[in-house]
Amino acid sequence: MSATSTSEAQSSESGGSGGRRRRKRLAILAGAVIAETIPIWRHGYGIGGNVIVRCGKGHLFTTIWLPAASLKSLRFGARRFQYCPVGHHWSLVKLVRESELSSRQRRAARGRKDIRIP
Repeated sequence: MSATSTSEAQSSESGGSGGRRRRKRLAILAGAVIAETIPIWRHGYGIGGNVIVRCGKGHLFTTIWLPAASLKSLRFGARRFQYCPVGHHWSLVKLVRESELSSRQRRAARGRKDIRIP
């Protein structure tokens, strides 16, 4: 075995370049979470946990909305394509500012929840 191949083998065994790749992947993931979270937060929408959303047909319900996490929906920026438990259909949903809803609308939305996974 040559000196070059020995040093390459030691480098790959110690995680030299693998550690850099892992850090790069984590940095990209963190950047994606921040890129999704900051605009939503700056526009006054709730993020993380249970939030009120409106489907394309106007139905209000609560869902778990976590940045960079969605097992039950397809993410499209600030909108998600998911099942509406009120109208029993699939639709694009968007976040709703609670301050723009009446107390009656907030109560109705909180009474209708989708499945409890993000």
